[in-house]
Amino acid sequence: MENNIDNYYIRLCLQQVETKLKRGGSSEWTTYDFDRLSVEIQEVTGVSLSVTTLKRLWGKLSYQHMPAMTTLNTIARFAGYEDWRDFKQRSSVSGQPALSPLPEEELFPGNHLSTENSPTAGHLPEEKAKGDHLTLQDKKRKWYVLFAVQLLVIAGALFLWGRQPARKVNAAAYQFSSNKMVSEGVPNSVIFHYDASAAGDDTVFIAQTWDVSRKVAVPKDKHQYSAIYYVPGYFKAKLMAGAQIVKTHDLLITSGGWVALSEGDAPVPVYFKKDAFQKDSILSVDVPLLQQNFLYDRPTPAKIRFVNVREMDSLQNDHFVFETMVSNPKNDKSAACQRVEVLLLCKDDVIMVPLCPKGCVGDLQLYGRGSGVSSKDADLSGFGCDLDNWVPLRVEGNGRQLQFWVNGKLAYELDCPNAPAGIIGLQYRFFGPGAIKNTRFIQDDKIWSF
Repeated sequence: MENNIDNYYIRLCLQQVETKLKRGGSSEWTTYDFDRLSVEIQEVTGVSLSVTTLKRLWGKLSYQHMPAMTTLNTIARFAGYEDWRDFKQRSSVSGQPALSPLPEEELFPGNHLSTENSPTAGHLPEEKAKGDHLTLQDKKRKWYVLFAVQLLVIAGALFLWGRQPARKVNAAAYQFSSNKMVSEGVPNSVIFHYDASAAGDDTVFIAQTWDVSRKVAVPKDKHQYSAIYYVPGYFKAKLMAGAQIVKTHDLLITSGGWVALSEGDAPVPVYFKKDAFQKDSILSVDVPLLQQNFLYDRPTPAKIRFVNVREMDSLQNDHFVFETMVSNPKNDKSAACQRVEVLLLCKDDVIMVPLCPKGCVGDLQLYGRGSGVSSKDADLSGFGCDLDNWVPLRVEGNGRQLQFWVNGKLAYELDCPNAPAGIIGLQYRFFGPGAIKNTRFIQDDKIWSF
């Protein structure tokens, strides 16, 4: 029965992971989906779970053993819990999980045995039929009654819990600010200053980004917490008392020009020297540069990022033109599909544009200002192109509408629900070698060149 309970919790946690990932049901997942999940788990938890491990969890690969506790702790943290124990405790009432009825063969392990030469329930000796032994039908009835009672208890507890008013927090009683150690560039250490003495019995957390699942517990009787940011960007740090956000703090880590890096299993990325990747007006991480850094000819292609974050004053994502050219030469044999993602970084928002060869357009996601579409239910074939050569990309923002142009042709239009926000930079994501050039933003008669 213990294994059945553990399996129940694992299934429940995996369902929550699928919901958070927003890539549909796992029955339709491909290796690429598991790779994306592996990347997101590492970004959230700092722990790397291989694609093979994830496939075993989801039953895509045969495996006869229970997952390691490290694996369970990691998926629980990704789902928004402190660890596996916290997930199990918060997913049950009085320590009893809300289990679905088990198959008959699991309830009665001997039920699958042959009864050809043994007495059946209808032919029991009289002393057994009248004694303490229950028939199979009675056992089933008793178990289902107990299960129904358990459901009623759980439903009642959840009802009472839901009726309890949330404790009001006086946000004015908390303080939260920060100081960057260097004005721009990465790595950049940030010292958070906080006063959470009003938290009472609540645990105090600091979340360095918008993702509160990445929160870190801090002592409520202390007032400083230090963190290192390895990638430039706009972050909304949060001070939390229990599950409630009591203070937020905007934090802009500028890049000081272009930064090129490779994200791997370790929390610290590999940074490329500027004179190695920036030549005149072209930014390029090519095969020789990857080989010099031992990032080539691996089972999976290196994750290359070009990032440029800076203040751009009046530039808003509802009134702009963005132009760039990208190339992703297909000379890394581990990259079957040359996927490229171009991100327009905004304050509290993002515009993400995918590009890939025409044969790979069946697995793309486009996102902009609160509106997203997938090639599973939308025609994103316009983002298919020949990345062995330079591909021009143009994005236009006009009011609530975004237009995406690839090779001079309109690829897609999005209607965006989010309010306008300031644009603060760019991030290019390549899998294997990549290059960019001729990058700029235009707003009326003003131009920001990169």
